[in-house]
Amino acid sequence: MVRTQIYLTEEQRNELIAMSQRQGKRQSELIREAVDRLIASSSGRRRQEALGAAAGIWKNRDDIPDFGAVRAGWDRA
Repeated sequence: MVRTQIYLTEEQRNELIAMSQRQGKRQSELIREAVDRLIASSSGRRRQEALGAAAGIWKNRDDIPDFGAVRAGWDRA
């Protein structure tokens, strides 16, 4: 692990102490869990943004075959 120093407001520190006591976990563990959740949330948002940016990128292309017609040729009668 890497040691990292952060500044908290007094309210944040007090809440963190209370949560630590209630949950029986160290403050550092709670902070790591919160950072993990933030990273996971951010990763999900980046994925959604990438999918949104890719939506419809082929809609105006005229250099690709009509996949509906190609697929219809595969169907059995």
